[in-house]
Amino acid sequence: MMRSGMTNVREVRSRTDLRRFIKYPFARYRKDPHWVTPLLMSERTNLDPKKNPFYEHARVELLLAERNGEIVGRIAGIDDDNHNRTHGDNLVFFGFFEAKDAEAAQALFERVDGWARALGRSAVRGPANPSLNHSAGLQVDAFDTDPYVMMPYNPPEYQQYVEVTGYRKVKDLYAWLFERDQAMGERAARLIERVRRRHDPAIRSLDMKRFEEELELAKKIYNHAWEKNWGFVRYTDAEFDHLVREFKPILDPDLATFIELDGRTAGLAIVLPDVNQVLKRMRGRLLPFGIFHFLNRNRIIDRARLPIMGMLPEYRNRGLELVLLGELYKRAMAKGYKSCECSWTLEDNRAINHVIEAYGAKRYKTYRLYQKEIH
Repeated sequence: MMRSGMTNVREVRSRTDLRRFIKYPFARYRKDPHWVTPLLMSERTNLDPKKNPFYEHARVELLLAERNGEIVGRIAGIDDDNHNRTHGDNLVFFGFFEAKDAEAAQALFERVDGWARALGRSAVRGPANPSLNHSAGLQVDAFDTDPYVMMPYNPPEYQQYVEVTGYRKVKDLYAWLFERDQAMGERAARLIERVRRRHDPAIRSLDMKRFEEELELAKKIYNHAWEKNWGFVRYTDAEFDHLVREFKPILDPDLATFIELDGRTAGLAIVLPDVNQVLKRMRGRLLPFGIFHFLNRNRIIDRARLPIMGMLPEYRNRGLELVLLGELYKRAMAKGYKSCECSWTLEDNRAINHVIEAYGAKRYKTYRLYQKEIH
């Protein structure tokens, strides 16, 4: 146990501690109108090494900060073998960070830094919950907006809490907003028409009757299209299957699309209905009343998120991304969605950012990844 002032930090070792770890945000954000309540059973699954395949190649230390018998913060240290092996790094991640105040935050970061040092790591990066394939980044602006599905949310003061302990920006992640009836740039419209004439691409919806085959195709494209991206780590088969099981109930096959060129699949894009609009009403529980909100989700949800859009390397720089983006925008708006968030993109991925901006989306929110060298 470590002490910083009156704040003690201890490891989660019991079911009671885990319940406190999961439920602390419910108290922290009780009066915050923009926080979205997670589904409690999903939170338990995501933190359970027996149920979440991410922990087959990673270890996690869950920590609670306590003061005068009250939980005042939480954090996780995450040691991911696949990340370090993929990128030749020697770091751990921090994630699931919440704190009542600066004192609690400092005590939590001191403990994670010490854990990383004891493992022989040279840096700590985060937040990642628990990896960049999941929820990642610290929100640093646009605090008057609700987060979209699978995106994090935090109050403005967290930026200061992180930076005062010696963490510095390592990368920004951008969120872009498409809105109904937005104007597409004339140059983008001309480019889409030119690409269609030159390449005659075909766009098809996911075939639910061949779901397992489609899943394998999506997994192959995803792991190859993103493999050169900063921080990217391939999903294992078990991780990808776990993710699909979680989102299959809300997946709309018309908004999960493949683009083909000369009969070959060139890329994919997936738009998810923003189930956060439903979760916010459910207050973390499916029963007894949350089930009614879930069953009525089509009447509640009028936002969507584009988390995945990518081309295989050999099909890039042909304008196909813009064609696919345009088709998805039309389909989503035809279904009655009022807005769609494209998130996230790397700040220095100029190619994809240019495509998104050319279509008329505006960059409206930033998530920041931090890193601290430790000795």
